[in-house]
Amino acid sequence: MELNTKISELREFLGKEITSFYLVSEKELREGKNDYFLRLRLQDNSGNLNAYIWKDAQKEADNFSEGDVVKVRATVTSYKGQTQLNISRIRFADHSEYNIEEFLVVSQHDPEMLAEKLFAFVDKVENTFLHKLLENIFGDKELFGRFYNAPGAKTWHHNYLHGLMEHTVAVATICDFVSVMYPVNYDLLITGALLHDLGKVWEYSSQAAIEFTDVGRLVGHLSLSDQYICERAKEITGFPEEVLLNLRHLILAHHGEYEKASVRLPQTLEALVLHLCDNLDAQSKGVAQLLESAAPDAVWTEYDKLNNRYYHVTKI
Repeated sequence: MELNTKISELREFLGKEITSFYLVSEKELREGKNDYFLRLRLQDNSGNLNAYIWKDAQKEADNFSEGDVVKVRATVTSYKGQTQLNISRIRFADHSEYNIEEFLVVSQHDPEMLAEKLFAFVDKVENTFLHKLLENIFGDKELFGRFYNAPGAKTWHHNYLHGLMEHTVAVATICDFVSVMYPVNYDLLITGALLHDLGKVWEYSSQAAIEFTDVGRLVGHLSLSDQYICERAKEITGFPEEVLLNLRHLILAHHGEYEKASVRLPQTLEALVLHLCDNLDAQSKGVAQLLESAAPDAVWTEYDKLNNRYYHVTKI
């Protein structure tokens, strides 16, 4: 029996039984043909995968929660080219049994380098009021500490430590690139790119397993970002109402569609460009993460429930 096997290495043990510790990032009790079963998403700092409990699922579901670390005995299997675990035994693991850092997924990019790039974009904003707003927000040590570590999402893209900063820098970089092609207000667009997801520092918890906070569920990061930006703009004497109005529109419209929880539809060129750049990075990164987690010999990724499709693993 293999002990304490990293998720990235499980493919080597197909058909074998392993015993290891993993963090439960998702837990869902489902009704099968004859009985209930548990579908879990387990993770460590090398990756994540689906795992299933077929026996006594309702009873086992009461013994641990999302965000807990568990010890499992399971058989490594493969379904449609994806490595999975069929769990025969599972129990809650005490904190003394593991190091939590073994289960925390982090950005592949150096966070210090990401921070340097972010502040380089702040320096490129020439509008006095927008520049001051960015300096005040990112110069707040407590806030920036939370922003520095925050995930970019719960499940689909950049869902790991420093993910929010990675996504923010990526969106600003794309906006910077396309700004030479369209007659946008550069300072407004870059400021919107840097602040568009700021509310995610309050939307998600800082637990090992990313989860929505109450205010995240009830208000959401678009409105949280808008509220905070308005509060910080009030601290700057003479901040022009028209500038703030346009910036707020970028924040509130960056999801692009009401069906995607956008507060408004993009109604300025800058808002439209920000939405498209944001979506480009989020969707591309989400697909890239699916591809990265696919087995070496997989032809297709796992199913993307958000966009209702599989993705072909290109090998040319």
